[in-house]
Amino acid sequence: MARKRNQSPLEDLVDFVALFPWWVGLVLAVVSYFWFHHIASAPLVVAAQPGQLGVTMTKNMYKSLAFGGQYLVPFICLLGALLSALGRWKRKRLFSDVSQRNSAGALNEMSWQEFEILVGEAFRRTGYVVAETGGGGADGGVDLVLRKDGEKFLVQCKQWKAFKVGVSTIRELYGVMAAQGATGGFIVTSGVFTQEAKSFADGRNIDLIDGEDLSQIIREVQPSISSGGATPRVSQPAGTICPKCGGSMVKRTAKQGVNAGKTFWGCSNYPQCRGIVSID
Repeated sequence: MARKRNQSPLEDLVDFVALFPWWVGLVLAVVSYFWFHHIASAPLVVAAQPGQLGVTMTKNMYKSLAFGGQYLVPFICLLGALLSALGRWKRKRLFSDVSQRNSAGALNEMSWQEFEILVGEAFRRTGYVVAETGGGGADGGVDLVLRKDGEKFLVQCKQWKAFKVGVSTIRELYGVMAAQGATGGFIVTSGVFTQEAKSFADGRNIDLIDGEDLSQIIREVQPSISSGGATPRVSQPAGTICPKCGGSMVKRTAKQGVNAGKTFWGCSNYPQCRGIVSID
């Protein structure tokens, strides 16, 4: 999470706690209270000998700090837990709204901040641990940092309604990936990519996700209300599994190339897995 201008260290701590699930903030609040309370409730230390005066003063200073800390630190943790819960609620509501509306219109009508939240939630639901960076600055425009199975992935979000994402954006991310030692990267846009951008990304472990791809991902990972919260499954032949990762397959239609318009089975773990099975 990017630090806001003129933000205090206490606000930084609240933001840090808010990065975790809300229940982690509650646990930290309870643990920190009892830990500081234990120190604060200890009896005052009296120096038995003149040479122990410095040690005695240090221990009593810690005791004084712990007296205030037993209330301040749990409050910060509870506030962070509240922000985490509100953030989770906002992401779920936004994700649900987009999945139930016209995909193209929904993506183009939201703000760029909402677009980044939506993309981050989509990656969370496919198994990634997501950290928001705020984009811009020394990180080379990276908006999200993903981690999964010990590997690091970088994401740039481009909510461009009227422009195609060109090759310069892909080159920029590729350079940042090399500098940060990332395994791979994703560029997600509500629009489309130029052919030059697609050609450059090919073979460089950079996945390009346009508006149609993102809408498809959202539909696939959005829980079904009628199924009691279970992820909906697309009808498929018995025994059809991904040849790369062993996951389930979903029916898709090719949008470009010599196979444009033809249907095929694609891995449900897309975009991190691109396994396909042709339909005869």
